[in-house]
Amino acid sequence: MRSSFETIETGQVLGELINQYNYQRFNSSARNIINKKDMTAKGIYIYGFVPNFYSTEMFRSLENSGLSAITYDNISAIISEKDGVSIDYTDRESLGTLLVHHQQTIEELQCLGFTVLIPMRLGTIVKTKEDVFKIFKNGYELITETLKKIQFLTEIDLAVTWADFPGLLKDIASLPEILEMKEKILQAVDKLSQEDQMKAGMLVQSKLKEKNSKVELNILDLLSQVSLDIKTHDVMNDQMITNSAFLINRNSQDKFEQVIGQLDDEYKGALNFRMVGPLPCYSFYTIEIKELNSDHIAQANAELGLKDEVSESEIKKAYLAKARMFHPDISNESSNEENFNRIAKAYHTLLDYSQAVRQSLKGENKSQSKENSIGNLILVKIKE
Repeated sequence: MRSSFETIETGQVLGELINQYNYQRFNSSARNIINKKDMTAKGIYIYGFVPNFYSTEMFRSLENSGLSAITYDNISAIISEKDGVSIDYTDRESLGTLLVHHQQTIEELQCLGFTVLIPMRLGTIVKTKEDVFKIFKNGYELITETLKKIQFLTEIDLAVTWADFPGLLKDIASLPEILEMKEKILQAVDKLSQEDQMKAGMLVQSKLKEKNSKVELNILDLLSQVSLDIKTHDVMNDQMITNSAFLINRNSQDKFEQVIGQLDDEYKGALNFRMVGPLPCYSFYTIEIKELNSDHIAQANAELGLKDEVSESEIKKAYLAKARMFHPDISNESSNEENFNRIAKAYHTLLDYSQAVRQSLKGENKSQSKENSIGNLILVKIKE
């Protein structure tokens, strides 16, 4: 195997996952059901969901890792019960510690044989088993359908970097248009000023981005032929060409690696390919929950001028009417951009509420009243 073609086991992926994860988004929602005023609490940490077709012995083996399963119909949540759970993940170090624990647990579950697993969003903590059952009831249809989708699927993450980045920059700086720009500047002055150097640097940066984009497009195009879906993450620096996740059939991993080998040959060792996997389908199917606060729902209704109970079509109609008033492309007033963002947020809040009501009604007995079924709503969805 070439030195530029590296396959990494899942346990070594932690640094990449930390960088791929949207830290601010995690910070805003990781606390989930536990009251945000509680800095520590007795809670249940949810790692993910599995189907119940695994053997009783496999589920019993969870105890050796301090884990257990909460079962609902034909699915189970893999959880651990913890005292004094800290939910104040306010810095990168704390997030890293949590991520190490989360990833190692998921990897251990895979080693135990739980290969069909939907990960739960990092940092999902609930207070009681009743909260877990609420997630089951509201998200049962989504969870079972997703488990069927991923039964034979896995994720491969790929990071591609330039093997000789300084050499690449030197080659770009030697391009005719850049040399011509420098020559014109030197004809007017004796030496490049700081401003001139910045202009030259910006041109090099532009050419680098252009080259990276072209190479990334070629890589993704070829790998799309053996992948079901692709998601690109932010690159970590200028040396990285792509940082992407690929959804593939488990029996297609050899074909995927063959394409990487072809790309390695095509670029003659100029690129370093770093593959991580097989992984659970983190980038494509991760379950998250959203608690819907009644005050926020009331505020959203007020923003759009709606009553408490309206249909999704009425929500959309009210939103479009407001959007025409405040959209930045229509009105030049500076305050209207803020108004537009506010009504957009209200619109999405009410759509989430409407979806949560449907989930809740599906999860309850028909004899129960609507008023009882929509109290303390939780929306269960696939992470966007």
